[in-house]
Amino acid sequence: MSLVQTLRQSFRLADLRRRILFTVAMLVVFRLGAHIPIPGIDPTKIQQLLASGTLFGFLDVVSGGALRNLSIFAMSIIPYINASIILQLLTLVIPRLEEWSKEGVEGQRKISQWTRYGTAILGLVQATGTAVLLNREGAFLHPGFASAAVAVIGLTAGTLFLMWLGELITDQGIGNGISLLIFAGILSRLPGGVNTVYQYLHGGVANVFNVILMVVLGLAVIALVVVVQQAARRIPVQYAKRVVGRRMYGGQATHIPLRVNQAGVIPVIFAAAVLSLPATLATFFPVFSAVNNWLMGGVYPVLYALLIIGFTFFYTVIVFNPVDVADNIRKYGGFIPGIRPGRPTTDYLTRILNRVTFAGAIFLALVAVLPFFFGRLVGIPNLNFGGTALLIVVGVALESMKQIESQMLMRHYEGFLR
Repeated sequence: MSLVQTLRQSFRLADLRRRILFTVAMLVVFRLGAHIPIPGIDPTKIQQLLASGTLFGFLDVVSGGALRNLSIFAMSIIPYINASIILQLLTLVIPRLEEWSKEGVEGQRKISQWTRYGTAILGLVQATGTAVLLNREGAFLHPGFASAAVAVIGLTAGTLFLMWLGELITDQGIGNGISLLIFAGILSRLPGGVNTVYQYLHGGVANVFNVILMVVLGLAVIALVVVVQQAARRIPVQYAKRVVGRRMYGGQATHIPLRVNQAGVIPVIFAAAVLSLPATLATFFPVFSAVNNWLMGGVYPVLYALLIIGFTFFYTVIVFNPVDVADNIRKYGGFIPGIRPGRPTTDYLTRILNRVTFAGAIFLALVAVLPFFFGRLVGIPNLNFGGTALLIVVGVALESMKQIESQMLMRHYEGFLR
């Protein structure tokens, strides 16, 4: 089913139409909030600060320009992402959290609640660090405790509101709310990027050939991202026939799809969030300034790529556990042809998963570091063409369309059964 047909048919279903319109309305609220500035800030100082580092530039892209305006949404949902990373890491070492992760909906509700608490704490810490940095750079029109307090309260409240907005979209809209907020923030920068290219073209900085090369490479990367996002290794599974009462079950053949990019865009977002921590720490402790300056140098792309690869493996293990999958296959009388049930099946799935994940991780890392070399390749300086942005936009768009199609399929089956 094509994109246009899917959207056209989705609006014919009242409930699905309501979910889509609700999602769009919440994204409009997000974009309106991105233009509400924190009182008492000198905009020129913020522009200078953004021009000084790549990390601030990435945060500005994720927040949809809210950091450039220093609006109440300037920190975006970065504290929420950091809190999620910490909770997932703690799940591996704290037995209580591990029990919650296996308790289904109720356990996830408890973990989500602690994630909210962590978001509030980290948001307060990051907002305080931002206020300290703004005071150090002379960005307050009226320096003092009152201006800093207003900035801290406004930034923290904005992050908590975005967290609530994202969860509201997830519950009552279409797609993952947090990812859609990042998606909307990135897309909002597209008109500005087009205008920048036009200015370069009009001013003689770039020529028509450079722009055509940029468009062709951009489309090629998008097509490659779509292919890799949809690619999967199919593991055949055969279920033996078994008799239960007077009925015979099983006997069918199916497969387990191991996606090349099982983790989606989560590793890219996590890696960017982790690399933003040194900049925050540097505002509190000057000793971290040297670390942050070293990070902003040539080592940044390398660390970024390594973190993406590490988070890809980490998150894939969380999403797809070979031990649980092997146990479920054995429990229902299934087996992988040529592989014995139990431990051999687990080892086989782990080996295949590691190979597939490695290819996906390398791909994510290469595309994410693309902007560090893309500007030089096409001959256009200071080009905000982000591989990270492409991964997030394409990944979120594909996942949202899959959810729309699954909702439509469910409702069509309802109508057929009636």
